Amino acid sequence: MKNEKKLTLVPLILMIFTSVFGFANIPRSFFLMGYSAIPWYIISSALFFIPYAFMMSEYGAAFKNESGGIYSWMEKSVGPKYAFIGTFMWYASYIVWMVNISSSIWIVLSTAIFGRDLTSTWHLFGLNSTQTLGLLGVCLIILITFIASRGLEKITKVTSIGGIAVSLLNLVLLFGSIGILILNKGHLAHSILNVQEAFTISPNPNYTSTISVVSFMVFSIFAFGGIEVVGGLVDKTETAEKTFPKGVTIAATVITIGYAVGVFLIGIFTDWQTILSNPNIHMGNVAYVIMENLGYQAGISLGFSQSISEQIGLVMSRYMGISMILAFMGAFFTLAYAPLKQLIEGTPKEIWGEKMSKVENGMPLNAMWIQCGIVIVFILLVSFGGEGASKFFSKLILMTNVAMTIPYIFIAAAFPKFKQNEAIKKPFVIYKSSTAVKIATISTVGSVAFANLATIIEPATKGDYMSSVWMVIGPLLFSLAALGLYRRYEKHMIAKEIHGI
Repeated sequence: MKNEKKLTLVPLILMIFTSVFGFANIPRSFFLMGYSAIPWYIISSALFFIPYAFMMSEYGAAFKNESGGIYSWMEKSVGPKYAFIGTFMWYASYIVWMVNISSSIWIVLSTAIFGRDLTSTWHLFGLNSTQTLGLLGVCLIILITFIASRGLEKITKVTSIGGIAVSLLNLVLLFGSIGILILNKGHLAHSILNVQEAFTISPNPNYTSTISVVSFMVFSIFAFGGIEVVGGLVDKTETAEKTFPKGVTIAATVITIGYAVGVFLIGIFTDWQTILSNPNIHMGNVAYVIMENLGYQAGISLGFSQSISEQIGLVMSRYMGISMILAFMGAFFTLAYAPLKQLIEGTPKEIWGEKMSKVENGMPLNAMWIQCGIVIVFILLVSFGGEGASKFFSKLILMTNVAMTIPYIFIAAAFPKFKQNEAIKKPFVIYKSSTAVKIATISTVGSVAFANLATIIEPATKGDYMSSVWMVIGPLLFSLAALGLYRRYEKHMIAKEIHGI
């Protein structure tokens, strides 16, 4: 082990980049905000990504021998109750993710087969398209739970194939849009008539109020998700004291520039009003619409006929659909058991009881089926809530973004206690003063909390109270569940102490 090769600067940057950068964030950002998404990526990087990544690196170095993951970090810094609620909220975010993907993956499948999203025309048993997708989502989560519970972990190999294909989409977007720009002699489809307006005012009529613009910050923060991996890289880095801060800063800069350039590149071949103002386009299918448009515009720019250009567009959207279905399915099989397994194995066994913590074929079998039931209830409640596909997918994605950013607040808020606890050995330190710790904590917690609050309130300001309720109801139910489980555990431990068991 002493001869283990350490990470140098470039491999470290690449590892952070591949863990964090997500292609689908780019078309969604352009759809919501146009070019005005770019400044928000810069703000989120400065207020959230860089300070939070440095926190992760300090936690990771201090607890590199702990098997409990983020539970160990918070338990040793603040206490077991806080740690359990924070970890349970982290796990709950994956429940919401599964609810989202169970329904939205059918858009990906439709695009992979037909070249475009036809899910709005799907109807089963007299149900509307939204309810049909919900029913299909229920079938999918049952199937995935059944297969994953058999211990067939090898199926997740499709993730790497899908991951490579999705990564290549970045190059397709880069070279395709630059090629179109050259062929069109520098003309931008989404033209910039006024620089200040183009980069501060969204072309999307739903994102023009102050509160809706601020709520976009949740998307830009969510786009930096995955930085938890940073915590495990400190002890694997050569001369970590110098290399690590430099690597994180460069990676954050590259990722921020990557998102900003990506959003700008879409504007080269996509005019927002012409292509994206269609009411059938929503956050679930916008990435495929944009990639289809890239293929079509490339064909037109090269002088091909409209029918040939349309075929090129369909090839592009099919390629993205196939890539995403492979990546999603691989991720789904992993996430059907991995977060649950970490939650049960990382927290006190007495919380779960014998049945819940029972492991068969390396899987927490009973717990997985309970998880499946919870996901089904959420899918049915959301999909049968009575609304169109556009609102349905917007609600799902907003729920996912809010749920997956809440754990950041718990981990970051525990950081000052971690720094104050002298019993914890800290082999790697970036924040050397209490002032720096306060600034980093306030910046990280404040930006996530403020963005989430704006996201939750924003639909209610337009009379869409149900979207606001759903964004609150998930985290609220899961936090109450966490408190209930922990209270039961405390009673059990008190009884055990009294009876001397």
